[in-house]
Amino acid sequence: MYRKILYELRDGIARITLNRPDKRNALDGEMVAELKSACSSSAADAACRVVLLSGAGTDFCSGADLANLEKTAQASVLDNLADARATADLFLMMRNHPRPIVAAVQGRALAGGCGIATACDIILAAQSAQFGYPEVNIGFVPAMVMAILRRAVSERAAFELVVAGEPVSSTRACDLGLVHRVFADEQFSSEVETYVAKLAAKSASAVMLSKRLLYNMDSMSFEAALQAGVEINAIARQTEDCRKGVDRFLKKKP
Repeated sequence: MYRKILYELRDGIARITLNRPDKRNALDGEMVAELKSACSSSAADAACRVVLLSGAGTDFCSGADLANLEKTAQASVLDNLADARATADLFLMMRNHPRPIVAAVQGRALAGGCGIATACDIILAAQSAQFGYPEVNIGFVPAMVMAILRRAVSERAAFELVVAGEPVSSTRACDLGLVHRVFADEQFSSEVETYVAKLAAKSASAVMLSKRLLYNMDSMSFEAALQAGVEINAIARQTEDCRKGVDRFLKKKP
């Protein structure tokens, strides 16, 4: 079904793997289209509770494919707009996905690859991983991902990341708030599996409603956000997961 990614849904976890290890999982239009398709498939599958995005080989994703960069340099404005729109649509699909999307980053996540990781809800990193937006070094701009980066880290941290264009370590990325957890390289795979398994065991309805509410608050006033919270609160109380959870809690009371 796919040529440049792998997709498997098992034990509630939809595993999407960037699968061009010989090219450090470099992005091109076909891979972006396949990522969109996998996002759509996992969003529509009730068996999916978590999405895990990783890269085959030693790197998560090195950025844009060189052949794709050459094509971009010769393309018209309209062609470049369509190409950029495809990436923006992928980021929006990830943001609107009903399940949490977890990036498991080992090796390098650079440029568009760092953008894909940033678009995930949670980033888990190996100790030796590196993150960076080096686009400025070739006169380019990590434009679409800034909408997400600005919400993930402070304004000042985001500014330095995009204008300095220097890679940062996983520890530094964690200090900035870009990365959630850093695991030792030798335990990385097992720690990731443990993390996503625990996440998959959480109430699917509660996680979905939490993700939707949190991101929808971006453009709301304080009063509107409180009202949205009231509505989600009332909806959550009616879910089967909540009713079962309350029942289990009450049965534990002495």
